[in-house]
Amino acid sequence: MDISALMNSMLSSDSIKNLSKVSGATQKDVKKVLGSALPELLNGAVGQANDTATAEGFVGALSDHAKDDTSDVASFLSKVDLQDGGKILGHLLGAKTDETTEKAAASAGVEKAKSSSILSAAAPLLMSLLGQQTSAESEQNNSSGIAGLMGSLLGSVDLGSLLGGLLGGSDNEEETTSASSTGKKKKKKKKTSNKKDEKEEGSGILHSILSLFK
Repeated sequence: MDISALMNSMLSSDSIKNLSKVSGATQKDVKKVLGSALPELLNGAVGQANDTATAEGFVGALSDHAKDDTSDVASFLSKVDLQDGGKILGHLLGAKTDETTEKAAASAGVEKAKSSSILSAAAPLLMSLLGQQTSAESEQNNSSGIAGLMGSLLGSVDLGSLLGGLLGGSDNEEETTSASSTGKKKKKKKKTSNKKDEKEEGSGILHSILSLFK
């Protein structure tokens, strides 16, 4: 399983933009919420696949979500069911649902309800991408085969690609729009600072994800 491809899809500019539309949060806030919560969501998926009590049901859920068409992220997210997404969060995070949602909200400086909306919209997309990868790569479409793939989730990690997906330029696009609407130019120094902050933020996210699976 290629986590770099999965993360690039989850954190692509299209995903960020449309998660922003669905949740009503800014693109910057969506990035921060996902950056905080994705490690826990991935860890929860691995736990579901390796727990004998949940593995069979989880494999069935992955199989169902694998049938979703995620080729057009905007279309997929426009139809996402936040209530269903909330249930997926509950399955993946269990007792840590509230804690993870609150931590993500604090990291982005948004209300817990908004953090919950972002994650509830992102969860079905994550399950669909996981389902598609496991369906394509597993020779054994059962709990044993899927657990093996999930256990090797990180595989080979392309840090450059992951950072590119994480930093996709969404915030800069927002600044450009703001500048054009006011007729005033943004200072280049400010953009450079934002890029530096994003790069540091992205590195921290990657470190968190990697540390969970070591």
